[in-house]
Amino acid sequence: MQFTPWCPVTLDHPSILFVNRVFPPDRGATGRCLSDLAGRIAAAGWRVTVVADGKQSDAEAGECAASAGITLVRTGHTLAEGNRPDARTYLDSLRRLTGHSLRLPRQDLIVTMTDPPMLALAGPILAARHGAASLHWCQDLYPDLLPVLGVRMPALLRRGAGYGMAWALRRHDGVAAIGRCMRERIVAAGVAADRVSLLPNWPDPAIRPMAKVDNGFRRSLGLQDGDGRFLVVYSGTLGLAHPMDGVLAAAARLQDSDPAVLFLLVGEGRGFAAVEEGARRLGLRNLRRLPWQPADRLAECLSAADLHLVAMAPAAKGMLVPSKLAGVQAAGRPCLFLGPTGSEAAVRVEGCGVVIDPFDGTAIADAVRAYAADPGRCALEGDRAVRMAQAWNADCAAAAFIGLAERLVEARRAVRPLWGRPLPNA
Repeated sequence: MQFTPWCPVTLDHPSILFVNRVFPPDRGATGRCLSDLAGRIAAAGWRVTVVADGKQSDAEAGECAASAGITLVRTGHTLAEGNRPDARTYLDSLRRLTGHSLRLPRQDLIVTMTDPPMLALAGPILAARHGAASLHWCQDLYPDLLPVLGVRMPALLRRGAGYGMAWALRRHDGVAAIGRCMRERIVAAGVAADRVSLLPNWPDPAIRPMAKVDNGFRRSLGLQDGDGRFLVVYSGTLGLAHPMDGVLAAAARLQDSDPAVLFLLVGEGRGFAAVEEGARRLGLRNLRRLPWQPADRLAECLSAADLHLVAMAPAAKGMLVPSKLAGVQAAGRPCLFLGPTGSEAAVRVEGCGVVIDPFDGTAIADAVRAYAADPGRCALEGDRAVRMAQAWNADCAAAAFIGLAERLVEARRAVRPLWGRPLPNA
């Protein structure tokens, strides 16, 4: 994979505004990616502002952002503990984030993300108000993804949302897609190909390979060194875009024939209730469930596995790329990608895993059995996975992003703002 090199910042301390619903310590892959990138962009000489939901009373989070050179602006609204966002929540968040962003001092570049889902609609409005360039950093492609997530919309409303999103994307100065198949869908929506850049996600910098020997997470599961148990792990958010029917069927096939195999599901999400009900219905004794683990245990948790599972609904091809795949590879473990062939994730797993139909329990069971019988294969593919993760990390992504941002800002500075005079600089 080839990426355009970048040069150090030549503009005079340009400013960049990121808009996203979550930012650490909030949970969410988009917030983690934003945090990784924003700190590195600030270190390169940019004035970085982040607008996110949440309350300013979280002094520790504000101090962490400030120490990284980031100005963090919170909207003052926090989702109640245990609640999950719904359509109304997302619309309210879109309104708050847009309102706060409109009132900020002038920015050179506006970057919208995809939480809440239709945030791209605000990008051209904010850019016009600030006299800025606009970039949509597309982590998930909405509204196309909504039906896959089980969100039902009247056909007329869905078509209207689709037209609105296509209109907004065409009016951004640039769009950053996290996968090739996503880039193709965006271009097919009418966005000029030269405006759509490829910017894959990267693993959490805290993740590193750790030996299974003396792994505290394995011991907490009652697994002892040298006991021959083979641990298959799904770690992260489990939603309706992550089908697990095949995994349940595979566990049912293996629990008597291969008692050394243990399946473990770690994380949270709407899909866990259905998985737990399915496990009870099938009487599975070789499947366990754990809640979300603390961030400081992430590397230990991922490294405890012998084999990882990453799932993606075939219908979501080109609309998302499972971010957990990068973390799995950084931990140095092989992976079964349970999703569509030809997708970005399927390409990335080549040489360090296998692509399988997520509904084919027999094929999943056969693959797990083959890995369990071949420790050498696990080690070889794990080494390849680490090399892939190291080849594209947060530093590489920040370098590519800065190069793109500089080009957009320089091009926009020669263009008059659409709405009157721009706001003054901070």
